Amino acid sequence: MARRFRGESHHKVDAKGRVSIPASFRRVLEAGDPNWQSGDNPELVIVYGDHRRKYLECYTMEAIDEVDAKIDALPRGSMQRKMLQRMFHGQSFPTNVDETGRLVLPAKLRKKIDLDNEAFFIAAGDTFQIWKPETYDSVELAAAEEWLDELPGDFDPMQYLDGPGDG
Repeated sequence: MARRFRGESHHKVDAKGRVSIPASFRRVLEAGDPNWQSGDNPELVIVYGDHRRKYLECYTMEAIDEVDAKIDALPRGSMQRKMLQRMFHGQSFPTNVDETGRLVLPAKLRKKIDLDNEAFFIAAGDTFQIWKPETYDSVELAAAEEWLDELPGDFDPMQYLDGPGDG
């Protein structure tokens, strides 16, 4: 199994759209790029998606290859395949980490999520997300807190790790 992204952090974004990637995230990008060799800059794909998506999702090359294989398995001409191709092929930006461990986010991507001086990075297993900090707090964090508030006080999220019939 490939290494996973873990953790969260805030990073400054400069006027040219350059933002440092957490060092631990860079190690996962390196491990997830089959063409990467020491001294190279690992490649990744940033999926920005449609108007409903309020964040950028960054995929290792291995993770995006898995997604591509699943898309390729869908029937040609099906609406599901067309929509996924649009999102993962059309509404995406292939790039690489620069020599100093930064991403250069084009103006189009920064504008899409209203990113200005600071970016919030959060791990999501085989991907990581880049958010405007205020948007993350008001959208994603608020939704998670609302969901948790609906659960009993003694609820243990670890129970989700057990599949059906596992106990």
